[in-house]
Amino acid sequence: MTELILFNVFNGIIIGAFYALMALGLSLILNLSGVINFAHGGFLAMGAYLAYTLFPYTGFWLALLIAPVLTAILGLVTERVLIRRLYGRDPLYSLLLTFGLAFILQDGTRYIWGPQTLPYEIPAALTTPLNATLFFLTGYRLLMLLLVIGVVIGLFLILNHTRLGIRIRAGTSDLDMVSALGVNVRILRNLNFGLGIYLAGLAGVLAAGMLGLQPTIGDSLIMPSFVAIIVGGLGSLPGTLLGGILIGVASSVTSVFFPSATEAVIYVMMALVLLLRPRGLLGEEGRIR
Repeated sequence: MTELILFNVFNGIIIGAFYALMALGLSLILNLSGVINFAHGGFLAMGAYLAYTLFPYTGFWLALLIAPVLTAILGLVTERVLIRRLYGRDPLYSLLLTFGLAFILQDGTRYIWGPQTLPYEIPAALTTPLNATLFFLTGYRLLMLLLVIGVVIGLFLILNHTRLGIRIRAGTSDLDMVSALGVNVRILRNLNFGLGIYLAGLAGVLAAGMLGLQPTIGDSLIMPSFVAIIVGGLGSLPGTLLGGILIGVASSVTSVFFPSATEAVIYVMMALVLLLRPRGLLGEEGRIR
């Protein structure tokens, strides 16, 4: 029983890491641009399929590096061509646009790569358990966890110690003031959107090796990612990270005792947080900390 609980806790942390990566990207875009990006799951799937396409030519490691960057470039183009036109308008317009874009990306991947589940091969050395007792602790799972930790640390270093990151944080608080100080807000929003999509692409590449590769791979992650933002608190990236891990572990542990409530527990947590602390666990509205 102890091993089963440990397995589910660790598995919850891994799933929570996916939620956190997705939610951090969503939160970046929402905080600066006010866009609720329902197409985030579609970009996640695109990152996974790009890695699958690159894999025979570049190998696993280079595909892992290149695919999220290509996904980010796709995000930059999307923001420049479509989303930028809706800034300053009713948020409903951008919500409907990204909702439709999600279907376009999903059908696009289905048309190009087919509707069936595709095998995403990872190096054999990473599939071997590191310990005979802790059979669930494979090299790939550990790699995913370390990569997520590294990327999250890198993101916070960018936001706190680079000119781009400081401008993003300032723009979240008062975008008009940032513009008045001479910052090109269009470029700032574009780069911020690309950074958020990069996180989605990376989550897709990592998830493909664990969940399998199919056009709907992002569907199971997008709604919990929104919940992670609400639980952690709007405007708080540390809160978003905490929210993702919490709901991932809660969902996984619940599957041991109440399998039918695996998904429901996520929304129960959200409801409790909204009732007891409406701004979220670490939330401070309109501010990235």
